[in-house]
Amino acid sequence: MYAQRWSALIWFLGLLTIVASPNACEGAQDKDGAKDTIENWQIGFSPTYMSGDFGTASTTTITYLPLSIRRLFDAGDITLIIPYISITGSGAVTVLSGVPNRTSGSGATGSGSSGGGGQGKGKGKKPGTVSPSDPTESTDSGLGDIILRGRYYLLDERGPFPTLALTGRIKFPVADEDRGLGTGEFDEGFGLEVTKKLVGNWVGFLDLGYTFVGDPPGVDLRNQWNYDFGVGYYLTKDLLGSFYYEEWRALVQGLSNPRDLLFAMNYKATSALRFNASILVGLSDGAPDYGLTGGIS
Repeated sequence: MYAQRWSALIWFLGLLTIVASPNACEGAQDKDGAKDTIENWQIGFSPTYMSGDFGTASTTTITYLPLSIRRLFDAGDITLIIPYISITGSGAVTVLSGVPNRTSGSGATGSGSSGGGGQGKGKGKKPGTVSPSDPTESTDSGLGDIILRGRYYLLDERGPFPTLALTGRIKFPVADEDRGLGTGEFDEGFGLEVTKKLVGNWVGFLDLGYTFVGDPPGVDLRNQWNYDFGVGYYLTKDLLGSFYYEEWRALVQGLSNPRDLLFAMNYKATSALRFNASILVGLSDGAPDYGLTGGIS
């Protein structure tokens, strides 16, 4: 297991090295030979609100406020995500890399589960330590796990061939696991993104991923595969509407895989300003009942 995770970490660091190499840097040189790097940076903020029972007897609500800083290159990009998170619920749900997941089997039979008392005073329980005999809910807020993500373009779309991009990410466990804001362990993942122009204004999407999930003490979480596929339509040259089906493997054996439908809109207001919005509809007990996102970059 440790060999697999070290291999994933080395693979990701190698991806970042390739993307950030001098030959990959974009930006025209001026007459003095200096790089014009200002337009190669992007900052974004996309608040998300999610709510659902996740197969338990109580409702969990999550507010996820991620600030993203992205460096763009010809061959890809590198993004640092620093989120603030607030969770109200029984302690059975933890956010991993921005995605809510059941990390405890408690409450699956309708008995509920606990995040501890204290009403946000830091008295929640670690993932996997929930007891069905203690149904008290709590609200806990704080810094979430920081995510470093990279993307490297393998192939640009040409004729029948789609755009292909390798992705890698590492989750730094800075969130307070004692309050259920994270697992307290590193996660590393990799994936493949596929994009292809279809007929007219239509475009197709396919994403595949696999994450090596760190196990907190006394908890056995499974590694997680995920995928999504969908189509988009350019309503105008600057407005894209998209529809996706998404699924993740459940972290705990025997629980329902998170599955949902995602409706998204992306609008390019100017060459330097973009807006996005999305609505998520859960299809399984492992997913939130609904989620709302609005953002700017």
